[in-house]
Amino acid sequence: MLFDTHVHLNARNFFEDRDEIIQRAFDAEVTHMVVVGFDRATIPLAIEIAEQYETIYAAVGWHPVDAVDMTEQELEWIEELSSHPKVVALGEMGLDYHWDKSPKDVQKEVFRKQIRLAKKLQMPIIIHNREATEDIIAILQEEQAASVGGIMHCYNDSVDYIQDCLDMNFYISLGGPVTFKNATLPKEVAVKVPLDRLLIETDAPFLAPHPYRGKRNEPAYVTLVAEKIAALRGMSLEEVGEITTKNAHTLFRLS
Repeated sequence: MLFDTHVHLNARNFFEDRDEIIQRAFDAEVTHMVVVGFDRATIPLAIEIAEQYETIYAAVGWHPVDAVDMTEQELEWIEELSSHPKVVALGEMGLDYHWDKSPKDVQKEVFRKQIRLAKKLQMPIIIHNREATEDIIAILQEEQAASVGGIMHCYNDSVDYIQDCLDMNFYISLGGPVTFKNATLPKEVAVKVPLDRLLIETDAPFLAPHPYRGKRNEPAYVTLVAEKIAALRGMSLEEVGEITTKNAHTLFRLS
């Protein structure tokens, strides 16, 4: 069994063949998935997909790139949707300094509001981080996000920050980049992270693993992520699958 903890089956890339993509994942023994919504269009669809499959769940949040578009009404809407039985986390949320659509101060305020909401609801959070690690860690610490914890989604930072994340009750999730031939950082992380805090994901349709790099990603490919981690740690695929699936169940409070 494998658990893809971060997938965008609600993306336009899957509109024409979503059911086939999901079936391919199940056939590859990817038994569980979390579909992540991040704006007005993708959040309802994430929940709709989760309603259709027993072992698919949803996360709801607001992406930092679009922070300028988030109003108090959106925050209230997310809070309302969080009570849905298939919603297991808030996110993805965080900071993205690569794109300049939303000013940094706006991103930070929207991030803080979502952390506070998560604490109010006692739900784990999914962190999007692009070129903003130190600010993200500082805000998580200041907002005392350790009380809910969550996931550092598609972690691609130095191993030097791992302990900060662990200290705040966050799990480290690895995706396709761990399979890239010249990507040393995620491979170092894959070996360094304690097994009881390790998760796997695809972030499909993005970041497809080798040998599909540059093509459309899909949840079935999380098997390649798990295989690479198993090879790096001298473990079997079955062991990595069992451990990461158990971790995901613990974090998302699934039976």
